[in-house]
Parts: sequence; structure tokens; C-alpha cells
Amino acid sequence: MAIKVKLTKSFAGSSVDQLATIDSLGLKKFGDERLLKDTPAIRGMVNKVRHLVTAETVQGEAPKATRRKPRKIRVRDAARARKA
Repeated sequence: MAIKVKLTKSFAGSSVDQLATIDSLGLKKFGDERLLKDTPAIRGMVNKVRHLVTAETVQGEAPKATRRKPRKIRVRDAARARKA
């Protein structure tokens, strides 16, 4: 199961807690949409800013978050690969 969360109202004038929650959900600007894993923590965050977002439950799984190496490390590894 997954939750589709969309920022439908402006967060201008919102409290610092609500701004942090919106950022934690991965919503950056008006109209942004994210597909998130359906967990109690995510549901709590959505509930905290329910007046700013719309949420609906969808079938299927949320995409896995991929971790990237820091740019400095990627550049170093590429230089070592070219050298070898």
C-alpha cells in the first residue's frame, strides 16, 4: 500500500512545525505530488498538515529511495577509474 500526497494549498504563513513536516514529506512547491509508503509515521505527518495537502491511498508499492554517494566521492572514484 502507498499514499499519494499532493500539496494543494500554499504553506505561506504556516508554523515552523508545519513547514518542517511539509519538507519531510518531500513536498517543495505548490502542486507537488509524492507517492509514499503507508506507515503510521507518514499518516501522522499527513494528519498534521491535512488542511494543506490531499492524500489518497493507492494500490501498489511506493518507489524505493535510492541513496547516492556525495559528489566529492563520485568524482574521486571516477578519477581513480580513469587512472587505472
